[in-house]
Amino acid sequence: FGITSDENFVITTTNRKEITEDNFSELVQDGVTLYLLQSVDQMLLSATKERIDFLPHYDTLVKSGMYEYYASEGQNPLPFALAELIDNSLSATSRNTGVRSIQIKLLFDDSNGKPAVAVIDNGRGMTSKQLNNWAVYRLSKFTRQGDFESDHSGYVRPLPVPRSLNSDISYFGVGGKQAVFFVGQSARMISKPADSQDVHELVLSKEDF
Repeated sequence: FGITSDENFVITTTNRKEITEDNFSELVQDGVTLYLLQSVDQMLLSATKERIDFLPHYDTLVKSGMYEYYASEGQNPLPFALAELIDNSLSATSRNTGVRSIQIKLLFDDSNGKPAVAVIDNGRGMTSKQLNNWAVYRLSKFTRQGDFESDHSGYVRPLPVPRSLNSDISYFGVGGKQAVFFVGQSARMISKPADSQDVHELVLSKEDF
C-alpha cells in the first residue's frame, strides 16, 4: 500500500469503527469492506462502492409491492404506500432539536431518468450498515452479524396523538420496501449520518432481483 515505516495509519469499517486487536474477529468477516486511512475521520478522496450480498427470503420476491398487502378494501392503496415513506422520515426526525423538514416530490422530468417519488428529510441519517440492514428483508429473523445495527436504533416513539402525523403511521412493521416496490421498480436511498462526514447511497432494483 506504499506505507512507510514511520507513517501512522488506521484500518476502519465503513462506519468508521477502527479495527483493533480486541474487535478484529468481530468486525472483520468475509466480504466486509474496510478503509485504510491516515486517521479515523480522514476525508475520503473518492467514492467507494460496497456490494451487499444476502440470500433473500422468498417474501422479498413474492410480497414486495403486493397489492393485497395494503388491505385497501376497494380504496386507492397509493396513500398507504406514501404514508410508509413519510413514516420513515417521521422516525428519522423525531429527535431533531430544530425544525423537522419532510418533503415529498413527484418527479416527472424524463431528462433525469424515469419518473420518481422523492421523500427528503433532515433527520439523523443512516450509517452504511443501517442501509445494508434496511435492504435485507426481515433481517431480525435471521442471523445477525457482529456489527449489526438496527435500522431503527435509537428510535424514540412519539407520544400518541390520534389522527395526527405527530404519531406513528405504522410503527415499523408495515414495510418501506413493499411501499417502494408498489410505487416503482427501484429505490435509491441517499443518507448522511448526523455525526459523520460520509454520505451513503443504496440502490435496490427489482430488475437486479
